[in-house]
Amino acid sequence: MRKLFALSAGLVLTASLANATTGYDKPPKEILDVMQAPATPFPRISPTKDRILLVSMQNYPSITRVAEPFLRLAGVRVEPSNRGRHDTPGGYGIPPCAQSFSLVKVADGSETKIDISKLACADYPRWSADGKMFFFRNKTATAVELWLGDAQTAKITRVPDVKLNQMFGSDVQWTPDQKHLLVKLVPKNQGPAPKVAETLTGPSIQESVGQKGQSSTYEKRDTLNNANDEALFDYYGVSQLAIVDVKTRKVTTFEKPDLYERLQYAPDGVHLLTKKIVRPYSYMVTYGRFPAKVEILNTANLKNVTHHLIADLPLADRVPIHGVPTSPREFTWMPHDAATLVWAEALDGGDWNVKVPTRDKIMMLAAPFKGEAKEIFRTEQRYSGFEWLEKRDNSLLYEYDENKHWIKAFIVSFDKPQQAKKVLWDLSSDEQYANPGQPIYKTLSNGYEVVIQNQNAIYLSGEGASPEGDRPFLDKLDLVTLKTDRLFRSDKTEFEQFISFLPSGKDDTFLTWYQTQMDPPNVNKRTLGEEIKAAPGEATFKSSRVAVTHISDPTPQVRDIKKRLVKYKRADGLELSFTLYTPPGYKEGTRVPTILYAYPLDYADSSKAGQITGSQNTFTRLRAYKLLLLAGYAIIDDAAFPIVGDPKKAYDNYMDQLVADAKAAVDQAVKLGVADPQRIGVTGHSHGALMTVNLLTHSNLFKAGVATSGSYNKTLTPFGFQNERRTVWEAPEVYAKVSPFFFADKMKTPLLIMHGADDANPGTTPMQASFLYDAVRANGGTVRLVMLPHEPHWYSARESNEQQISEMLKWFDKYVKNTGG
Repeated sequence: MRKLFALSAGLVLTASLANATTGYDKPPKEILDVMQAPATPFPRISPTKDRILLVSMQNYPSITRVAEPFLRLAGVRVEPSNRGRHDTPGGYGIPPCAQSFSLVKVADGSETKIDISKLACADYPRWSADGKMFFFRNKTATAVELWLGDAQTAKITRVPDVKLNQMFGSDVQWTPDQKHLLVKLVPKNQGPAPKVAETLTGPSIQESVGQKGQSSTYEKRDTLNNANDEALFDYYGVSQLAIVDVKTRKVTTFEKPDLYERLQYAPDGVHLLTKKIVRPYSYMVTYGRFPAKVEILNTANLKNVTHHLIADLPLADRVPIHGVPTSPREFTWMPHDAATLVWAEALDGGDWNVKVPTRDKIMMLAAPFKGEAKEIFRTEQRYSGFEWLEKRDNSLLYEYDENKHWIKAFIVSFDKPQQAKKVLWDLSSDEQYANPGQPIYKTLSNGYEVVIQNQNAIYLSGEGASPEGDRPFLDKLDLVTLKTDRLFRSDKTEFEQFISFLPSGKDDTFLTWYQTQMDPPNVNKRTLGEEIKAAPGEATFKSSRVAVTHISDPTPQVRDIKKRLVKYKRADGLELSFTLYTPPGYKEGTRVPTILYAYPLDYADSSKAGQITGSQNTFTRLRAYKLLLLAGYAIIDDAAFPIVGDPKKAYDNYMDQLVADAKAAVDQAVKLGVADPQRIGVTGHSHGALMTVNLLTHSNLFKAGVATSGSYNKTLTPFGFQNERRTVWEAPEVYAKVSPFFFADKMKTPLLIMHGADDANPGTTPMQASFLYDAVRANGGTVRLVMLPHEPHWYSARESNEQQISEMLKWFDKYVKNTGG
């Protein structure tokens, strides 16, 4: 076993403990075989729709990779040896590595393998808009390399002398001409890095002079804490901008190295939007809230770049819970114009709790960026983005009401902003059955994506939630009449999702991602036939499909596992559902030990909380707790656990509803003759871990529980959690009641607590697990704590995942399966 040592800035190193237990445990062979099977590839369709990149990512990297030393710098975890990111956005996991690439021609289904076996850690490929090339990164021990792939030959080559700096993202992207790449490089001749101070030379000082302001409770190891951290942040964050010619591989640098956070070229390929981080830094928040300068660089002459300041963003360390900064935000280019910038500004102080007639204004400024920006729209609720249509005359404007969980979409005209906004959608953000789906996009020649238009119509694709489960669909919506035609809907016994239209651009033939419980996902070509009279919600055309890819089943041994969608009601009449999995060889009517897994969700409206999502027709893949099926357990999976109430007081009735949700699910599984009422366990991750411990504390439904990466004392996150927007000082009773830490003296049901020792999620810091363990242990409860070295919020390493399943299996075998029920 290893122990972590956090030095200044969180440089994580490892040291062996001679007197500690060594090594990781493994689950039984039948489980290991499934865990070690290759991952199922997924498709990345080229913008020209004629080729598919099939990409398979590694399921579990080795602990050696996960344990790579890294620095914690204001919310970023960066590996100093190569400037690569050690975390995904939000700090939830370790970036995966690719196992395989292959190119498939849509016309005939022919497949060409791309050899990446000698690459250390390739990531996801990104197509050029013309479909001729793609790029990807390869992280080695000393650099993040840039590689290019040729779609015609399936050959890949490294771009020499390029070392990317991934610290703030936006480190490589296609320029609008699709012949070059804009990159952030590690500066050459930067000199030695500042040493990580093992002994600080002075105190860390912060001061507040009477202003109010809230912020997330970040783990202090991940924010800056002293001058040494600031120096490290400056050193590793600085990047050199450069342009790479993809044909000649020539690299041309421009501008002085700086702390560039975001980069985006305007469609003209000349004007470059930049966001640069500037001092003073904060020890309270992460880098996304640091002061910054938003500028537009004119790069027509890379030797003489000119600057235009758009916004000087102040430190945003006092943003209301679920609010937004008061400074300009969400900058984006209009895809049809050469260089027109759009952004939003708050009119309510960024606070959803303030009553105002309009919350945001939308601003616009076009090249040459002289004079004042023009206000073009105002939104009644919080602005949440545009979707640009293929034709420039109209766009879709979205706004969101935090107080009602409500979303509106409008059809607007930038050329006629005074024209009344036309309501397109007006519905609850929790609505599933009437969810219209997402518009289908195409890629313009400049690389920007826009919503496909067929005269006045757009296309929509969605999951298609229904009382019988998800049935994905493809619709055609007329923006003038608002009439919808259903072109395709997945069959009731299959799960088939729209992926893309074909090069012809016609809507009678398209690609789908097809799967069943027994058949692995594959790309299919579906062709519409004659129009038919259909029942409401069904497709109005007959259609047929032909397989394009032929991905095989990586784990045929799990096909004997069966699953079914189960519907039932809570005691108050609220409709609920779960997916019931039964183990291999299960005989109907036999009661078996059962594990419930759920993740509670908050709803403003009970009519939406009972809507069924999910499908029993997806291809069965086993990860985490589902692997227990191979040990003879049934699984109550994704049980609906709605918490319904006023979003302003989200958790006032949390506990009563939580227990009612659990009782309804358990009673139904018992009623079906599958679950043995004397042998039921419960497990959950993150917010589901909080659920798990609360159910063990406040009900007698379960014999044991496993809580992974949870938060058990909400007073340690005093500025809100989940959708609770009140502070602990405004609702102290609520914070205490939902926190099982304060009920540790009543915890008598066996509890296994697991946590990643490097969890960066603000609400689930590792001390949450150790504090709960100490409390339950001190009060005489049965409890076990397993801290997984080097792991973030979601466990990544093969060894850690094997340990997790081994621990869960032993715990549930001892306290659930073998209790004599």
